[in-house]
Amino acid sequence: MKALNKTWSILLVAILMALALAGCGDKDTAPKETTPPAQQEAQTNEAPADSSADLKTTYPLTVTDSTGVEMTFEQAPAKIASLAPSETEKLFALGLDDEIVGVSDNDDYPEAAKSKPKLGGYQVNEEAIIAADADVVFAASINAQNAEKLRELGVTLFVNDPKTVDAVMENIELIGQITDRQAEAKSVVDQMKQELDSVTEAVKSVKDEDKKKVYVEFSPGWTVGKGEFMDEIINLAGGINAAGDTEGWFEISEENIIAANPDVILYTDDVVDEATKKTLDQLIKERGGWDQIEAIKNDQVIAVDANLLSRPGPRVTQGLIEVAKAVYPELMNP
Repeated sequence: MKALNKTWSILLVAILMALALAGCGDKDTAPKETTPPAQQEAQTNEAPADSSADLKTTYPLTVTDSTGVEMTFEQAPAKIASLAPSETEKLFALGLDDEIVGVSDNDDYPEAAKSKPKLGGYQVNEEAIIAADADVVFAASINAQNAEKLRELGVTLFVNDPKTVDAVMENIELIGQITDRQAEAKSVVDQMKQELDSVTEAVKSVKDEDKKKVYVEFSPGWTVGKGEFMDEIINLAGGINAAGDTEGWFEISEENIIAANPDVILYTDDVVDEATKKTLDQLIKERGGWDQIEAIKNDQVIAVDANLLSRPGPRVTQGLIEVAKAVYPELMNP
């Protein structure tokens, strides 16, 4: 069984600054201009010059992706492709619908993504990617070998691997800079910050000794430890990751989860076992010895939207809200 790999990169945001050209001449002899009082008042109330509507990217722009590869964009890319649902969601959120020439086979949000040309799933379709002839291809779940092969074929590949919610927001701002969609990126990030703040404000009263232990299972027998954004989501929601003593995405030891004794078990709502046709919560509850776990005894095995929980994109803070509601419903739904 394969673990899920999620990717992003760090923030490189630059704001284009306006240059004012001063007129030449002797200020003692030059005629002085007067501004009518009404116009002076209007000028005083003008919006600041650095408002989001004025954010524009200066090209050429040189950036570095999460793999350490540096690339320079001479202008805003006119044709853009994505190899991961998280990246596709970012691109659509920035209003790049018309520029998107291909997405991954797994993309299902927004609805418009379903009609875009497909470039492969967990196995990339090299021929389709080359045929798309994109100016830049954004990727997340891609191994180093595939990335190297695509670059050898002349593909401008930008890989993202954010490990925190803040890094997701920084990455959206970076993509906005690359694509000259900085104003749109600011709007998306501002909304995400509001959603983040709503959760941290709601759970701030939870004392360390009262924090609930949370176990997340996104695929049968697989969970996430420290160092990944999903682990941070549990912490931001006021919980403690029951698998937080291990790093990354990994296959569980059932005995260790029983010993951890989580108060809440979260599972993704899109998993059905092919052999038994059972849902993930059914599989969890039927495991030997798991009926002694507090979460199962207290009926705290709760489904969460798989896409919101697993995609480090613009909806990740909505996933945070859903997790917080599952763990502390009394705080999130007063």
